[in-house]
Parts: sequence; structure tokens; C-alpha cells
Amino acid sequence: MSSIYLLDAGLSIERVLSKYISDLVLTIFSQRLKQVTANKQVFKQYGRGVERETLRYNPDGHIAITPHPQSLGSTLTHQWITTDFSESLMEFITPVSHDIPELLAQLQDIHHYAHSKLEGEQLWPLSMPCAVKNEDDIELAQYGTSNPGRMKTLYRQGLKHRYGSLMQIISGVHFNFSFPESFWDSLYGEQDQAARQASKSEAYFGLIRNYYRFGWLIPYFFGASPAICNTFVKGRETNLPFETLNETLYLPHATSLRLSDLGYTNSEQSDLKISFNSVEEYLQGLNKAIRTPSEAFSKIGLEEEDGHLKQLNSNVLQIENELYAPIRPKRVARSGEKPSEALERGGVEYIEVRALDVNPFSPVGISERQIRFLDIFITWCALSESAPMDDCELTCWQRNWNSVITEGRRKGVDLTIGCDGEKLTLQQWVHRIFDQFEMIAKEMDAAYGNNDYQDVLTELRDWIDEPELTLSGKMLEKVKQHGGNGQFGMQLGNSYQEQYRQHKYGAYSKEIMDQEVSDSLNKQHQIEAADAVDFEQYLKDYFAYLK
Repeated sequence: MSSIYLLDAGLSIERVLSKYISDLVLTIFSQRLKQVTANKQVFKQYGRGVERETLRYNPDGHIAITPHPQSLGSTLTHQWITTDFSESLMEFITPVSHDIPELLAQLQDIHHYAHSKLEGEQLWPLSMPCAVKNEDDIELAQYGTSNPGRMKTLYRQGLKHRYGSLMQIISGVHFNFSFPESFWDSLYGEQDQAARQASKSEAYFGLIRNYYRFGWLIPYFFGASPAICNTFVKGRETNLPFETLNETLYLPHATSLRLSDLGYTNSEQSDLKISFNSVEEYLQGLNKAIRTPSEAFSKIGLEEEDGHLKQLNSNVLQIENELYAPIRPKRVARSGEKPSEALERGGVEYIEVRALDVNPFSPVGISERQIRFLDIFITWCALSESAPMDDCELTCWQRNWNSVITEGRRKGVDLTIGCDGEKLTLQQWVHRIFDQFEMIAKEMDAAYGNNDYQDVLTELRDWIDEPELTLSGKMLEKVKQHGGNGQFGMQLGNSYQEQYRQHKYGAYSKEIMDQEVSDSLNKQHQIEAADAVDFEQYLKDYFAYLK
């Protein structure tokens, strides 16, 4: 009856079908949300963790070229403070927490302790790097003399040869998230262990597909790299229509140049077509990439003239961590276990959201309101219908991401659902999605007895129609006021330096942090003493599975 009415109203069969599907999808979402909210304690049991990257830099605004401070312990084994690509690129890691204030307190304590060990250096508050005089100044991260430590450094040597060091010192924030067992109990009832893990993996991959479909919301709201220092593009080709401000390049409507072709991307991976329809298909595609020779990387070679290795191998991926993706399915690996082996053994345990720029307006790179939004968005991705995704649809959604990344603050930018789907402006899409976000936020607030989640959405509603209120809009305004990206970064760095100094421990204590330094150094020494084979044999054993 309703379809006939719609046709009488002058709507096409395609529009009738589209509305029918939309109503069906909303019904499924509403039913799943009702199942979960039967036990509102579920929302208090979410597991969250943060990994924040930040460059050490000198007061003149240039990257620090000193080694990682030994007073911070071993980067190989310290559970909270390590390095990423470079000795100067620090990474702060929190454990899993079920409480947002506790999570932020842990992150604040780690920042405070790390900063207390820096001698005249500071922590860069932006995603895009500060000034680099010479790319060779970027020292590869060192992890000691053990075979695992040497392999980590050699992997970074390969990244340097493949992509250049500048790309590798871009900073981001990774958000790790898991649903509690009570969440899956609400959706699936009682199941044996094998059935439960299969259900969880299937649901997490459904979440991942919806993240690819709508994850551009994250760079729209929280992208914070619309501008870069001109040293970053020196000698590199780009078709982006940059505008210039002193030594800064920017795009007027960009949200996250970190996620653009200039940033942390890999053209060699564009043809991999890794599927996100199941854990089995994902692992099959990942393993193929690790085994597929790359013509470009083969030209680099494996050894220097002096016999030192250039890279772990010449395949499209040296190891699994080289797969660049805005989200990853994860499982905590056992000792000696590769990430793919952990997934194959036990299925998906949590997801890692990787599309977050460093928030320049937070001393720790991420804010409480961002975390609450991610809670809502990830829950929506999990509860919403998520059909299998083919290569065509994935390519179309990637175009949407690129549109938001480079011109997301231009009002009226069009986005398309799928390859032949409905086309709406970004603002129309986001308002439509937010109506369902509101349903989740109300239930979360009912669990906590406040309005914190709804308040986040109320604020972000204004950002939908006023793009200059987003992080990238606010940041570009500050960059222009200060006369450039570097000047703005240094002003923020000076401000946060004082905050780090004045901070008082909340989650940890100085004694706990000191003990971790000592423990990490002892663990590194034990690993180094336990080496039973030389490095060449170690690599052969590690990559034996490729044969």
C-alpha cells in the first residue's frame, strides 16, 4: 500500500525501492539497539586504549636529532613509552581501560613523565612534521642488539628506502576499541566458544565495512592537518592546488592532508584488493600481499655494497604492519606469534581506528569529546546493517574519503553511497546519520545518568553546517593568525610544555613510572642474552612461512 502511495505521489520505482531499503535498514538497527540496551551496563564496559605519536623537537622548531632518552627505558620492552619510525618519533601507549577519565589520566601521566626526561626539547603538537633541515637527519629507531630489536630497525630501513623518511615521521593517534562479552550476549544469546568467536569476527568485519562507508566523518570533524611546512613537499610531485603562506602550504577546504596522497599512503598497495567481508578473506588477501614481489621495491635491492641489508624483503609488504589502512582488525598476539596468526587462531578481539590526526587543541592529542563520539560511531557501525563489499564499492567509498580529506569544508561537496547509489551533499548525509547517533547517545547517557554523549552530538551538529567550526577549520585560522604552520606549532608546544611541567600524577606515580624504566631495561637485556642464532638465521626462520 505504501509503495503505491509513493508512486502516486510521483516518485520513481527506484526512489520507492530506496526508501523501502532505508526503512528496513533502520528497523534492523533499531531492533539491535533495543537488544543491547536491555542491559545498559554494556556501555560502561567498553574497552579503550590510545596510542599517540609525537616528535621531539628543539626550541628553534626543528626536529631533534638526539637519541631517544635512555632515562625513559627500553623502547623494545617499555609498555607505555616507545618509538615509532624514528628515534625522535615517540609513541605513548595506554593500557586497556573501561573508564574515559581514567584513560585520559593515564595518557596525561605518560606525557608528564616523558617530558620530565627531555633536556631542552619539546613535544610537537601537530600531525604534520616540524621543520627538517635534511632528511638524513631523521635517525631510524634503535631497539638494541637482540634479533627482534635489529629486525624492527631493519623494517624501518626498508620503509625509508621505499617511501622516504619524511612520510614516516607524520604523527597520528590510534584508538583501540573492543566490545564487552555482555554486548555479544545481548545480540547473540548463549553460544559455545567457537560459535561466539565466529559471530564476533563477523560482526567486527561488518563494523569495518561500515567504517569504510562512513568513516570520512572522522577527518571531517577531527582532521587537523589542512596545512604543511613547505619542506615536506620539497622534491616531491603533487597536483594539489596549494596556497602559500610564508613557508606554509595549505588547501583552503582540506581537513587531513595526513590522510591524502601526500601523507601516510602506499601506491603499491592500491591494487591489492584485500577483502573485508570475513576474517578468512582478509587473511587470504593479507598473506598474498606479503608474498607478492614488487617490481618497484625489487629495484631497491636487498643489500648495500658493504653487505648491510636495505629491507627485509622486496615484496609489496615486508611484514603485516606495513599495510596502511584507516582501520585494522586486531587480536593480542602470543609470544612469537605474528598478527595474522593471532587472527587466524582466535578471530577478531578488537579494532584499531587509525584515521585520527593529532588534535592540536589537546595537550595529549585527543579529547574526551572525541572519544565519546568514537564510542557512538563505532557502536552505530556495529549495529547497522552491513552488506558484503566488493572492490567497486570499496573504490567508490575511498573516493568519498578523498573528497572529504582535500575539500571536506567546502559546503555542498557531494558524496555517493556505493557505485550507483544515492548522491547527497556531505551535510545531508551527516544529518541523516546523526538521527541514529542520537538514539545511541540517549541510551548511553541513560546508563551513566548524565547528558555527556548527547552534548557531544549537540556540539557537532553545529559543525555539520558550519565547517569552519571543525578542528581543521579552527586550525587553519590559527595557522594564518600566527603566520604559518611552524609558528602555530611552536606556540602550542610552548603552552603545553608548561602544562606538562605543572601536571600532577593521577593514574600512576613517579615511582611506578621509574620502576617501568628499570623493568624495561632488564627485559631488553634478558632478550638479548637469550638469542640462540645469528641475525641472518633469525630472519630465515622468521620468513620460512613465505616459501
